[in-house]
Amino acid sequence: MNISILNLPRHVTKADLAQVFKAYGTVESCDIVLDNQTGTSKGFGFVEMPNEKEGNAAIADLHGTRFDGNIIRVKAKIVQQ
Repeated sequence: MNISILNLPRHVTKADLAQVFKAYGTVESCDIVLDNQTGTSKGFGFVEMPNEKEGNAAIADLHGTRFDGNIIRVKAKIVQQ
């Protein structure tokens, strides 16, 4: 299950993000989108969780919560085929 996380604080690392989601189960991968010119975070990222039940629990619990001062949005990323 691919999960998108929006409105992340700019200083959050992949390790920080993965740690939050690991509380809900296995995290297969984690990525934070960086600005090509500055190398700083654009404030959003993605987490891949192989177990859909764990992913849905993470989305339900984390959406609308505070992450280091910012209220984050967490949702399933829709994959177009």
